[in-house]
Amino acid sequence: RSMVVPDQEWEISQTVDADPAIDPRLASAHEAHTILNSSGQPAHGTDKMACFTCHSSWMTSCFGCHLSMKANLKRPMLHNEGTVTRNWTSYNYQVLRDDVFMLGVDGTVTGNRIAPARSSSAVLVSSQTGNREWVYLGQQTISAEGYSGQAFATHVPHTVRGRGETKMCTDCHVSSDNDNNAVMAQLLMQGTNFVNFMGRYAYVATGPNGMEAVVVAERDEPQAVIGSYLHSLAYPDRYQKHLDSDRQLKEAYHHHAEDTRSIQLRGEYVYLADGPAGLRIFDVANIDHKGFSERIVTAPVSPLGQRFSVKSRDATAVAAPSTLAVDPVRTQRSENQEQSIAPIYGYIFFTDREEGLILVGAATLLDGNPSNNFLKRALTYNPDGLLDGAVHLTIAGNHVYVLCDRGVVILDLEDPLNPKQVAVVGAPQVRSPTALAVQFRYAFLTDAQGLKVLDVTDPSKPRLVEDALVPLSDARNLYVARTYAYVAAGSQGLVIVDVERPEEPRLHLTYDADGAMDDVNDVKLAMTNASLFAYVADGKHGLRVLQLTSPKKTPGNFGFSPPPSPELIATYHTHGPALALSKPLDRDRAVDESGNQIAVFGRRGARPFTLQEMQRLYLRDGQVYTVDNQPSSDNQEQGPAASSIPETAGSKKHRNPNRH
Repeated sequence: RSMVVPDQEWEISQTVDADPAIDPRLASAHEAHTILNSSGQPAHGTDKMACFTCHSSWMTSCFGCHLSMKANLKRPMLHNEGTVTRNWTSYNYQVLRDDVFMLGVDGTVTGNRIAPARSSSAVLVSSQTGNREWVYLGQQTISAEGYSGQAFATHVPHTVRGRGETKMCTDCHVSSDNDNNAVMAQLLMQGTNFVNFMGRYAYVATGPNGMEAVVVAERDEPQAVIGSYLHSLAYPDRYQKHLDSDRQLKEAYHHHAEDTRSIQLRGEYVYLADGPAGLRIFDVANIDHKGFSERIVTAPVSPLGQRFSVKSRDATAVAAPSTLAVDPVRTQRSENQEQSIAPIYGYIFFTDREEGLILVGAATLLDGNPSNNFLKRALTYNPDGLLDGAVHLTIAGNHVYVLCDRGVVILDLEDPLNPKQVAVVGAPQVRSPTALAVQFRYAFLTDAQGLKVLDVTDPSKPRLVEDALVPLSDARNLYVARTYAYVAAGSQGLVIVDVERPEEPRLHLTYDADGAMDDVNDVKLAMTNASLFAYVADGKHGLRVLQLTSPKKTPGNFGFSPPPSPELIATYHTHGPALALSKPLDRDRAVDESGNQIAVFGRRGARPFTLQEMQRLYLRDGQVYTVDNQPSSDNQEQGPAASSIPETAGSKKHRNPNRH
């Protein structure tokens, strides 16, 4: 009954009445409450799942908070302590979204039930001395037991709504239209590359000219990308100065190298695949420290105390298992009820055209001790020339995808020092592959023919999706963020492909900035405040910054995957050709594709799903099953129903998730 309007009341349907025989409008509710698993028990029983898991219409996530400490700045303390401090720490929200729905396992106190999870207290930290020297800027944290400090927490959203606004079957299971691959990746907390953090610097590989760290954002809060819509609002004078300089970026820091072809920042270190010099690692902890004349160094101490390189014949690509700093060698205490960190996170991986795949033990770079950083090979893997011509690698959980002369070689590195070859996809299906990105059940691949799609639901049985081809003559690299694949397409510029239905990719648009971008080698995406940006390595033209979405111009900007509309907002002319970019920090990834937890959870005993728990949402007897949101006539076992996923994919189709 209304507390405001006299005599106003509404009839609220009760669970006990959720029977089509009583009220035909409640058929979906009836089915959801009565679906049984194979043991004859309720599939969504409250003993294993919190009621608000489904009865939540939306949920807020805070992807990153910047804690910036400044010394000799007298201020009242941040909360209600009633005292003052000389070390003022401001609390700056970065990306707030309500378009994300994720599930995890709740804490021990509340019974370890399935519950919604959110990004929460995922902090980055900075510290400035009394002399205004930034001793570190925008650094990620690591928990006491080794997990990334990009933290998550299960919680009660308090957004219970009525019929039509609760979660439906396709929010948690593969849709019969096969149009929710990105939604599933987000739900399972595997990440979607959409809200990633670039920060103040973009790291660019420039071949024989080494590497450059280019300033692309303001240091002050809000850390607006230079030339962006936010920049015009927050710093109008600086924005106008940027326009007056023809949108040219002015500040960058350089370090020489032999032939840098691939680059990855993680924490205080940047990793380079440096051609004939092999793997090289530079210390960039003081990149924004004005007290250092050399802001990028090979070692902060004498070379006699460290060895930050591993020689190889022709290094081509480098990758960390995660951009998050995860330390597998820290001591874990049983009373904290944390899972063990997978061994694969103790290594850095790089490929060599002649030597194949090389593993380097790199966990010592995360322990804060500079005296044990003598890096060396842990493994060289290239049996019978299997990985000859290796040019690219992608790590998805325990699986490593290596692109080489034979095509796509998939390795299982659950035991990192004993790799197992599980599959090869070669010619004529794959020809001269250049890049690969994994999102949930699919791997998106570029080769000599264009963009292709592999079904990797079971990585040991990859299936090239027939007719899933976007022809491109010079696809050099790609980046997949939610429902779009961004292809660095050489002279064509940036090609954006709609992959909402992974088996039916279609061209969204091609962007070359009116012919200005004609040598595109790489692209990475990151989100700042409420806008999405693309950072493009445009060969001889250097680094480009594109604004893809904004609150001002993009319809549905705060939706799950708003359509990108690129606008060139900044350029930096690097000293050599811009060949590759460092991937930004993952901010929505708590677990990998093999079920290995990588980010800390805020409640004791809480965690993401294991691989087996994930698979219960989309596999039956090793086959994919699909659902739609229409209630069936009953909730008993059903036979196959129509679906867009072909039978050859080894899929099992059902019109509802009866086999929970």
